[in-house]
Amino acid sequence: MPSWLDVLINLSFSWIASVGFALIINVPHRALVACGITGASGWMVYWFGTQASFGRLGSNLLGAFTIGILGYMFAIRKKCPAIIFNIPGIVTLVPGVPAYQAVRALVSGQLSEGEDLLLKVAIVTIAIAMGFMLAQLVIEFFFKYKNGRKRKRNML
Repeated sequence: MPSWLDVLINLSFSWIASVGFALIINVPHRALVACGITGASGWMVYWFGTQASFGRLGSNLLGAFTIGILGYMFAIRKKCPAIIFNIPGIVTLVPGVPAYQAVRALVSGQLSEGEDLLLKVAIVTIAIAMGFMLAQLVIEFFFKYKNGRKRKRNML
């Protein structure tokens, strides 16, 4: 399969997944396209991260960071809370399959395999949380710097 087709498939399906989840949780219609862009961007960053061998932790961290930044930018532009863009955007990064496999392994009595899968789920979850925290930190520093420059201009 050519690589451009792989990128196109990943981009389109991540956009559809984000918009579909946004429809399920009743996001306002004026924010649906932005939710799709947020989710597709987060997934593409994750996908390129895995292609560049950043590993599961680094790729999820970068994907969540991208979603956090874009969610905040769309929140300002669309005058909606950032959580409206973050929740549907993060759906593409949620480790649902490893969580399901972990529960299935634990129920069937394969404890060591279940523990390994649960550890993978915990690592991905922590990476996603760290990505959102880093995005929030960068946004706060940006606005603190921007407001500090405005105050200096007004004092002159």
